[in-house]
Amino acid sequence: MAGISLRQAGKRFPKGQVAVENLSLDIADGELLVLVGPSGSGKSTVLRLIAGLEAPSSGRIFIDGEDVTDLPPQQRDLAMVFQNYALYPHKSVRENLAFGLRMRGMAPTAIDERVSRVAAALGIDTLLDRRPAELSGGQRQRVALGRAIVREPRAFLLDEPLSNLDPLLRTGTRAELALLHRRLSATMVYVTHDQEEAMTLGTRIAVMNQGRLEQVGAPLELYERPATVFVARFVGAPAMNLWSGDRGGQPVTFGVRPHDISVVAPGSGEVDGVVEVVEPLGPQTVVHLAVPGRDELLRVMVSGTQRVNAGDCVGLRWPNDRVHVFDANGGRRA
Repeated sequence: MAGISLRQAGKRFPKGQVAVENLSLDIADGELLVLVGPSGSGKSTVLRLIAGLEAPSSGRIFIDGEDVTDLPPQQRDLAMVFQNYALYPHKSVRENLAFGLRMRGMAPTAIDERVSRVAAALGIDTLLDRRPAELSGGQRQRVALGRAIVREPRAFLLDEPLSNLDPLLRTGTRAELALLHRRLSATMVYVTHDQEEAMTLGTRIAVMNQGRLEQVGAPLELYERPATVFVARFVGAPAMNLWSGDRGGQPVTFGVRPHDISVVAPGSGEVDGVVEVVEPLGPQTVVHLAVPGRDELLRVMVSGTQRVNAGDCVGLRWPNDRVHVFDANGGRRA
């Protein structure tokens, strides 16, 4: 496997749209790095730059220390998995898995051995004689992953590979993918817009916004110490509560996570609020409250056994050491 590095990489399209701007990022050998961000943040473009499907407008790209900026995709030895599976509909699962190896001229016995081993690892060994139309969405996704794995590439690039699955199947396949990464010790770059998926899968997470890298770090690092207001809002569900204020005469933005706020008796917390909406989620409940002087409802996560009703007036308390502070102008952590 191989490490991947981008050095001041940028991508500007002919009409002037900047998709990626001055991106420097190191992906370690064997790491599962998740690129996450909203639609249009540039995360898929970064993946395509690494793959060689897009040429950078500026900067360089290295794989295992080799400058591959000018190499075509087929010479980079990377495997891509897309959200639409891209399987050959007229070929069986076995033939889909073996196709790339046959094109490389590998001996038939070696192909059979590798296909059998990968199919067993992915739990699709009983499906080898079926065609894609006879498979469920989750099974087709495993075949797409298997087709990439049998190649034994330098690294795997995965572009929203689970987005077409229903929620239950998506959760199960996500766990399988995490186990697969651990088993293979493979370098993987995974693109998603789903921050929950990013938090549960990534060794590290790179948060993208409007073509720029906002922050890169371990999942808990991004949750506990977001570097910008954007990361604070994007990472964590429900999103962090933010409001304007001042500290030492300087305008700042304060933030508190919903999980760090307690509902107490009126007058015994930092502020009082009126319950507007209650969202029971089973073991936990999300409470939305109107607080005087604030335009947005404040979100609080409480135990599912705590009884809170719309119209209640309650107090809200949080520890001082759980308050995040950001510069009001640039949005950076203060």
